[in-house]
Amino acid sequence: MKRLVVIMLTLLLVTGVAFAKNYEANKKAGDYDVTMVIDKNPPVVGDNAVTVTVKDQAGKVVNDAKVVIDYSMPAMPGMPAMNYKTDAQLKGDDYKATINLSMAGAWNVAVKITRGSQTTTAKFNVGAH
Repeated sequence: MKRLVVIMLTLLLVTGVAFAKNYEANKKAGDYDVTMVIDKNPPVVGDNAVTVTVKDQAGKVVNDAKVVIDYSMPAMPGMPAMNYKTDAQLKGDDYKATINLSMAGAWNVAVKITRGSQTTTAKFNVGAH
């Protein structure tokens, strides 16, 4: 009986992990609504696919901007700060990039949107496991 319970709990746990939703966060950046989706929840150490959707005040998708993702981890005792940057490429109505979180812990992610001569930033905090 105990064995059956252990097997059932393991199956439920594995099924829950297999169907876990993406990490999704929304922020305001100036006049834009920014949605950032990471393909893993929680984000993991290593490569994470990021999709950014930018909408204007009218709710229309913005697809004529330059989107850069800056991600960093602050310095800690015995470890310098880590700072990385990647350009997101427009694919359809979304901007896509891959970020490589080099260690577990709290990361600051800044999505910088440049349209014309204006740059605005949406700031997110994510925890990599």
